[in-house]
Amino acid sequence: MGATLRALRALVLLSGFYLLSIVLLAALIGIDAVLLTKVHGVTGGKLLVVTVLLAVPVVRGMFMLRTPKAEDPAGIAVTEADEPRLWALVRDLASAAGTRAPDRIVLTADVNAAVAEHSRLLGLLPGTRTLCLGVPLLTGLSEAQLRAVLAHEYGHFTGGDTRLSALVVRGRTQIGRVVENFHASADSKEESERARQEKAAAKRLAKGKKARKVDTTGSGWTYRMMAAIYTLYGNLYMRASLSTARAQEFAADLTAARIAGRDAIASALREIPVVAASHDFYLDSYATLGLSARALPPRGEFFGGFGRLLTAREQELLQMRQDLPSEPVSPYDSHPPIAERVRRIEALPADGRDAEGGGTSLALLADPRRTQAALEDAVLRPEILNCRRAAEWPELLNTTMSENLSSANTPLHQALAEYTGQPATLAALLDLIDDGRLWRMTERLSLSEEASAAKGRAFREFVRPKLTGWLRTMVLADLSARSLLHWEFSWSRPAAVRLPGQAAEAAPDSDPEAELRTALAAALADHPDSAPLRALLSPATARTTQQA
Repeated sequence: MGATLRALRALVLLSGFYLLSIVLLAALIGIDAVLLTKVHGVTGGKLLVVTVLLAVPVVRGMFMLRTPKAEDPAGIAVTEADEPRLWALVRDLASAAGTRAPDRIVLTADVNAAVAEHSRLLGLLPGTRTLCLGVPLLTGLSEAQLRAVLAHEYGHFTGGDTRLSALVVRGRTQIGRVVENFHASADSKEESERARQEKAAAKRLAKGKKARKVDTTGSGWTYRMMAAIYTLYGNLYMRASLSTARAQEFAADLTAARIAGRDAIASALREIPVVAASHDFYLDSYATLGLSARALPPRGEFFGGFGRLLTAREQELLQMRQDLPSEPVSPYDSHPPIAERVRRIEALPADGRDAEGGGTSLALLADPRRTQAALEDAVLRPEILNCRRAAEWPELLNTTMSENLSSANTPLHQALAEYTGQPATLAALLDLIDDGRLWRMTERLSLSEEASAAKGRAFREFVRPKLTGWLRTMVLADLSARSLLHWEFSWSRPAAVRLPGQAAEAAPDSDPEAELRTALAAALADHPDSAPLRALLSPATARTTQQA
């Protein structure tokens, strides 16, 4: 579908919104005419007010003439003087695509590349072009893959997609605004009715009468009915506009294959989901590791550590590149499934161009470390930036685990404190185990109905898995409080705890918690035995624990 036909389709879809609104307003006016001639008195007046209130959101939506301005995502705007190599690549690809280069480049914290054009007059006149490039994306892609991604984005420029998006955005925004207004009116009506009924109930109670149950069912139903009508059209609008958007993605892929090479764009499409999933894992497991302890990685490492994770876990990523997403992220995702896009690209004739050449695209930046540090300042909230900085990643891990363990308050802590009437300590728990009162104490735990109803051995089997985890936390907290615990940081595998007497750098295939698991199992057996756990704490520390 050419740009002219796509523009016509967008105009028809937008016109449909106005036509629907006019039809609904005409229906409301018709109802008013009937009310004025057929219904008199208070009832007619109330119904007339309802139709007027229903018309207000419709009229407001129709006359919302301005499309809200799209704001740049948080990031760093870089000039040609700041990043000459990146700008040179961007201009070179624009020339190859036969389109105007972006006016601005913004480096962001996302695994994404996107172009936008702030066109005027509903997309009929060109405007400022912006290219947003995620620094994590640069970290994960080779230069050849980045060239393909940028060529794809330029395909949207050459196809006029960025200019026509103003029409689509206008329609989505107006439909969304009308639906939002109707739901807000319905919620307000429901709250008013709830307040009225609660006030009436309070009066009845004050008079010694039984209060009626508050029931707001049906309140605001007229508003919700109108919202449902617009929602139905909105679904049609989204699906119709998304079919066009997905066709635009396929066309942009062909542009990328022509400019950067078939294998380069196919390789980039395979890599982007891998980089995105890896970055999510990195943020959860590494970058934000210390937030619970109000600690951050060394400056620049919040984003800078991602590259080391990718390098260390290269073998894990190989299979991920083969398992491509075969479904859209959502029914309204403007991008077709990655698997379908790769299939179409790889069906093209081979062109002999390299898919992996050029090294990492992060090297295009003049000073990647400085950029990653500046990006922290641009995108992290002030309260996060105010956290203390660890000198190294291992320090961040040990500090965080120590803080978390020191503040641990598991259900086992709570049940033990309730049972003994004293602060929950490991010493008290070991004494309880030795006295044969462990399983009696566990009855104080907050459990599921099924677990609470179980008796004897069945009860112990229900409780034991969670109890093991809670007891492990108590043991590690006790060791950590006495500086007898060390956590081994790794980019390639989960952090490993090193217990007293264990080597700081053990073999990768070793199991540092094997002895601890054995001791925990003995302490929580049907006939509990605390001796292995006391031995693990070492004779000297065990005596200290018993005297605490």
